[in-house]
Amino acid sequence: MMGLRPNPERMTREEYLAREEVAEGKSEYLSGEAFAMGGGTLSHALIQSNLVRRLGNALDGQPCRVMGPDMRVKVQDSGLYTYPDLSVVCGKAEIEEERGESLLNPVVLVEVLSATTELYDRSVKFEHYARIPSLRHYVLVAQHRAHIDLLSRGEDGWILRAAAGLDAVLSLPSIDVELPLAEIYERVEFPS
Repeated sequence: MMGLRPNPERMTREEYLAREEVAEGKSEYLSGEAFAMGGGTLSHALIQSNLVRRLGNALDGQPCRVMGPDMRVKVQDSGLYTYPDLSVVCGKAEIEEERGESLLNPVVLVEVLSATTELYDRSVKFEHYARIPSLRHYVLVAQHRAHIDLLSRGEDGWILRAAAGLDAVLSLPSIDVELPLAEIYERVEFPS
């Protein structure tokens, strides 16, 4: 997700879900407010597609599968509806089927950061995502340098680890996957 429109529209949850069925763009929804999501950059698109492809290949034959950016996720506890850049579900997907489908039980959620959403993704959005009982990893991917922050649910709370540089590896132990950052950032050109 690149940017949220600063002035949200007020609507009911039912109005939001009805609009999302026919909307050309996507919106995030919380507490009666829908926030339009902006478009992405070339780097954002490359990172996102690299992650979908590489993670999908790593999970081939496993009980987990990758969902791309069109899979809406609902945080049942808070009512947030959002479209993460990537999600992983293991076993049977729990779906809210009211006016389309919203995934309820992701194990991994990924956001590719932008200047306009980084603070929101790291704070408010994480507070919502942390309420999903099935969630084990929240992955925050920088797009202007080879750097990934990984928040993993531990017995005593969330643990933050960083993977930095193209020689580093992103490790997602709950789904038994390791991805080299060189593959995640393949063909991405960083500013000098």
